Amino acid sequence: MKPQIRTVILFFLTAVFAVSAFMLVRQMTSYRAGDEAYAEASEIAAIPEVAEVETVQQPTEQPQQETQTEPEPAPSADPYAQALEQMDLPALQQVNSDVIGWIAIPGTEISYPLVQGTDNDYYLTHTWNKNSSAVGAIFMDCRCSADFSGFNTIVYGHRMNNGSMFAALKHYKKQDFLQAHPQVYVTNASGAHAYRIYAAYEAALDGTAYYSAFSDETIKKTFIDEGISLSVIRTGAVPTVNDHILTLSTCTGNGHATRWVVQAVME
Repeated sequence: MKPQIRTVILFFLTAVFAVSAFMLVRQMTSYRAGDEAYAEASEIAAIPEVAEVETVQQPTEQPQQETQTEPEPAPSADPYAQALEQMDLPALQQVNSDVIGWIAIPGTEISYPLVQGTDNDYYLTHTWNKNSSAVGAIFMDCRCSADFSGFNTIVYGHRMNNGSMFAALKHYKKQDFLQAHPQVYVTNASGAHAYRIYAAYEAALDGTAYYSAFSDETIKKTFIDEGISLSVIRTGAVPTVNDHILTLSTCTGNGHATRWVVQAVME
């Protein structure tokens, strides 16, 4: 091989290595910044551990009394909902008024503040506290009602390679993962809400999964039927047109033509 050719090849390989190293460092820096931002959010929210909630609620022995007293209202039987209800939402909103709540899937990495901006672009590249980062935020579609009162509430999040944000949604291709993690919890100013997952599938960008307005019950029924028919998991649950649906959306990892969605119905 001629010395000139060898020099060109060596230069090319060095350039490729330098660019690859730069991209890797930039990605790791972005991940680290995202981890720090969401660790800060968890600290501010101060959501108690489920075990702590259950411990607080253990009944204590009361001495026998001759006179009957009015029983106190029983607390919610769902410890995850109780934990979210105890979070410090106002403290998060002091940092960013776009924060509308918190979203969590117990047993997964998904436990993040939920924000809503004036468009569906800003939080693709900004964390919950508005720091610029490729990690982005978990955010509600700007067309949806922040109080989850709409028929279909859409929430977006990146599928990060380090398993953060909405990366865990990809595991809902497996029935056993669904059985281990069947619910999504969200909270806002009105309290905590549990949703039961009923469908997971690859959706077209212009498909019914991304409908936010429904003019009649026929369109709602089409939305429900399409989700169930496309789903790769089976639960037996069939929402009604009077229910409230939560659609979680992330990348498929197979290009930009479709998205991976997980849908759940409010219990």
